[in-house]
Parts: sequence; C-alpha cells; structure tokens
Amino acid sequence: MNNTTRQPVIAGLGMTELGKVYERTPTQFAVQAVRLAATDAGLNLDDIDGLIVSDGLSGRVGLEMQRALGLTDLNLFTYMQGYGSTAAQMVQYASMAVQSGMAETIAVVWADAPLKENRGGGSAYGAAAASVPSGWQAITATSGILTPNNMYALAARRHMDTYGTTSEQLGAIAVAQRDWAAMNPLAQLRGTITIEDHQTSRMISDPFHLLDCCLVSNGGIALIITSRNRAEQLAQPPVAILGWAQAHPGRTGIRNDNFGLLSGAARSGPAALKMAGVTLDEIDVVELYDCYSFTALITLEDYGFCAKGEGGDFVAQPGVLGPKGSLKVNTGGGQLSSYYMWGMTPLSEAVIQARGQAGQRQVTKHDRVLVSGNGGILDYHSTLVLGTI
Repeated sequence: MNNTTRQPVIAGLGMTELGKVYERTPTQFAVQAVRLAATDAGLNLDDIDGLIVSDGLSGRVGLEMQRALGLTDLNLFTYMQGYGSTAAQMVQYASMAVQSGMAETIAVVWADAPLKENRGGGSAYGAAAASVPSGWQAITATSGILTPNNMYALAARRHMDTYGTTSEQLGAIAVAQRDWAAMNPLAQLRGTITIEDHQTSRMISDPFHLLDCCLVSNGGIALIITSRNRAEQLAQPPVAILGWAQAHPGRTGIRNDNFGLLSGAARSGPAALKMAGVTLDEIDVVELYDCYSFTALITLEDYGFCAKGEGGDFVAQPGVLGPKGSLKVNTGGGQLSSYYMWGMTPLSEAVIQARGQAGQRQVTKHDRVLVSGNGGILDYHSTLVLGTI
C-alpha cells in the first residue's frame, strides 16, 4: 500500500458487558459500544462520518442507529449481514472507504441480545427448529436436521469419516482455549478443563459434546476505522489493516462433494496474506471463528497451518496449542469459552493482542495477527491480516 497516510487502521475498540447481561435491547448495546469505541480512540461522536451496523438473530440493529447515536450528515451508512463473516467484512468495506476518501472516521458495530433470563442458551438459537420448514428443508427436517448444531455435526462427521479425525482431537481445541480463557477477565468460562471433561460433557449433536459448542452471549462490540495519518493523533496505538479477502462457497443445501472437508478459508486466507505481503510463518497470533471446535480445526487446515486431513493430529500434538504452545490460537478463549459476539469475538481479541493490551495472556510477539470470520454452514468466509505500525 503506497499511500501510508490513507492506510486504514483500527483506532478504537468499544466492548459492552458481555454474556448474561439482561434488560437491554440490541440497539442499546450497539449505541453503548460505539460510544465506548469513540472514547477509546479519543474522539467525539460527531467526529464519526461513517457507520456500518449489523446484528445477530434479533434483526433489531439497523438504520435507526444513526438517530439513536444522534449522528447527522454521514458520508457512509449501511447495514450488513454475512452471519459470522460480517465483522471482518465490515472492516474491509470501511477500509476501502477510508482508502478512497469516501469517509474519514467510520464506526462498525455488531450487537445482539438473544439470551433471556432463566432460559438456556440453546433456546435462543432453537427458534428455527420450532418453525415448520418448507421446500427442500422439509426433507432434511424429517431426518431431524433442524439446527446449525445438526448441520455442523454432519460436516464434522464427514471430516472424521474421511480423515480419521477424533472427538478427543476436537477436545484438544476446547481444552487449549479454556486455558487461554482462564487468563481473560472478560471470559464467561474460566475454569480449566481436561479431555476427560470434554468427553463426559453431554452430547449435543453427535459428534459434538457441550464443550465443542460456542456460548450464547448478549452484548455489543464496535471498532473505529480511520486513516493512519489521523490515527497517529489519537489516543490508542493504531492497528494496521494490512490485508483482507472473502470467499463464499454457498453450497449448503446442494450437492457438495467437499462438504465438511473444505471451507472458504482455503481461498480467503491465502488471498488476504498475499495482499498483506506476508506468509504464514510470519503470523504471530491466530484468532479464529470457532462456533464449534471443528470450525477452528478446518480453518487451520484451510489456512495452511497443516496439511489437509491432518488437522486432528496437528491440534492434539503436545506443544502446539494453548498458552505455552508454538501457535498462539484464540488467545482470549474464543467463542467456546470467552464470549460469542459472532465475528467480533476473534476480531476484538486480535485488536487487544496487536495493541499489546491483553495483560496476563499477552503474546510476546504480536506484529502480525490473522483473523477469520465464518458464516452459515461453512458458506461464507472473511479474513483479515492486522499488524502493528
């Protein structure tokens, strides 16, 4: 990127309370997150001239956000939805707007509040199962395939049957991420676990145990994207947005010989690395979308950290994952143990690590951070490469 003055950077991070936080609407979480991000950057709200918003299941964070924040005369304003790939996508579009001069200071925000008091997390994402499916979905429903749990379980089983991946190997990911979460004061689950704990946790959708599945959380997270030139005058160390890419296979529900074996990460990852001008061996920290342990495993394979089909052996190998491992993956605990803010979970931890502000869990070398976002049933993928300046 030749024009360093317009190089896009992340200049602010705002995080509300996350987890079992009730009696707030998604819009209220979103407004608070943007305000916190602006304050973090050392900006006033009226310094923002671009706004990109998104939400989860609620569909309640939309164009009303401009009015809720009291913003006027924006140069950029839109709502986006790419499921778990949305957060990184928002950053990508904001980066292009900064590069082009379309907008100077852009807030991107994601918020949701699916958790209800005295109701389990599963009920928040079980509404689809309660509805009457139609069309081809009625065919899969007759087999009991009603939720993302079921579909991802099918993908994981395909990988197991093809490559010999085991449940214990998936458990190694959950155990390692819990070790990271133990050092994260924002994590919902901080008690360490063992492979035995993983294996004895209740079955959710075979082969997934409870500890293979992400948390459900309420809250909001926002970022401020601006130019390097402007960020150098602000309050926080800027985090450079060096490379990005997307890949959207979109094959769920149709015949797909690669289902469970290949994801959009295989195209998105290398493309983002190429744009950033770095190679995998130059990546210091890896923050992956981990709605399930299997999602992290297949992304590691598709990004090229190990050969296709060898992900299980790779993650279970001593000395690879966890705080003492050679590969620093999901250093905040990920969605399995910290908080489930869709693509904002890996992205927020990436910013914290790149800034050097992660406290006890801070990685010593953090110049280059690779971030993934995954949506649908491996349908949508986005990648970012972040770095220090």
